[in-house]
Amino acid sequence: MERFMSQENKVDVIVVGAGPSGAAAGITLARAGKKVVIVERGSFAGSKNMFGGAIYEFPTIDLYPNFKEEAPIERVNTQHRYLINDDNSSVSVAYKREDQSTSYTVIRSKWDSWCIDMAIQVGAYFSPKTIVRELIIKEGKVVGIKTDNEEFYCDIVILADGVNSILAKQIGLRKNLNDTEIAIGVKEVIQLPKNVIEERFNLSENTGCITEIAGSPMKGITALGFMYTNKTSVTIGLGVNLDELKKRKITPNELLNKLKKHPAVAPFIKGGELIEYSAHLIPEGGYNAIPKLYADGVMVVGDAAMLVNNIHWEGTNIAMLSGQYAAQTAIEALEIRDFSSNMLSLYERKLKQSSFYKDIKSYKNAVKIVHSNSSSFLKYYPEKINEFFEMFTQSGFIPRACLYRRYIKNFLKDRKISKLLYDILNIIKIFFDAIK
Repeated sequence: MERFMSQENKVDVIVVGAGPSGAAAGITLARAGKKVVIVERGSFAGSKNMFGGAIYEFPTIDLYPNFKEEAPIERVNTQHRYLINDDNSSVSVAYKREDQSTSYTVIRSKWDSWCIDMAIQVGAYFSPKTIVRELIIKEGKVVGIKTDNEEFYCDIVILADGVNSILAKQIGLRKNLNDTEIAIGVKEVIQLPKNVIEERFNLSENTGCITEIAGSPMKGITALGFMYTNKTSVTIGLGVNLDELKKRKITPNELLNKLKKHPAVAPFIKGGELIEYSAHLIPEGGYNAIPKLYADGVMVVGDAAMLVNNIHWEGTNIAMLSGQYAAQTAIEALEIRDFSSNMLSLYERKLKQSSFYKDIKSYKNAVKIVHSNSSSFLKYYPEKINEFFEMFTQSGFIPRACLYRRYIKNFLKDRKISKLLYDILNIIKIFFDAIK
């Protein structure tokens, strides 16, 4: 980086972080002929990043038009499955369509490196193993970064440095998050033969399945599990609210080990070899936790901007879009030499017009409602759904009409009318927030 920066004393834009949002910003700027440096504290792009496993066609194809043919894609997801677990049973709902898919499983260490390579090919400069200690501020404007050894200057800094963005906090764009606004994601990658994965998940060659899991062993906890199929491995993990871990005095690893042993999950990974374990902080606050996204000379993107849709497990696609919009704003600002907060507010205006941002806003109360009613939505109802299907599928001497009446009677006894109405009102609240 020192050699690059010595050619002139500054560049147009410095991007801090080489994840999906940083790479998107870098490649957009480089294509426009701007001098951009992407700095990354890891030894390579993707070395410290993790997620469940899927990217989506939009906005990926806008940034990387040939990604389907050239990128390190694991599988094309044609099946989406939901498991609602009780302790020893599970109800499964699946959607499958072989002829059309917009979702692809990838491995971050491979994917992030490929994205940065694409940015380098069009002119971006990449500096790994570079830790940014603080932003350089002159006359109230961000004008560069300070590393352990050097100071580097630019017209605009784009912060793509993750959920715990210390740099955004330094300049007052972010506050310290509370425990309800952060989740911890933990996952294991289990190696299995390709044909075994396709047989167990009922997949045709190179197609994939995304599985989301509610209920046991996370019953009553604000947590959801997941499985993603790769070429020769299965990713299994869960995301759990930090507040829940502290309150219940449990570790995410304990929950993950129990999830792997659940009878609805264990057969999918049986006999596999553990080849990777990782953990990562996840923004959980949703719309209400989105900070101010810009100031004089700086914009905040991706996880650093808390841009995650927890309801639909969307983060990477929103990160890429935010990086692209920040870069487009920077290009316009560079053309007119205006790096003020007023000019950079264009980034937020672009973002607010996107479907992703509108979705996050639609679900602004959903996570809070589920969290405050986790004993209902994530414990009681998964249990009752499994109880119903056990009753519905069994055969015996008792007429089914009697079983149905008994089930309804017990349900109304367990769930007093006031509590049932409260649950229904919360569901209606989430629904109307989503459609208004």
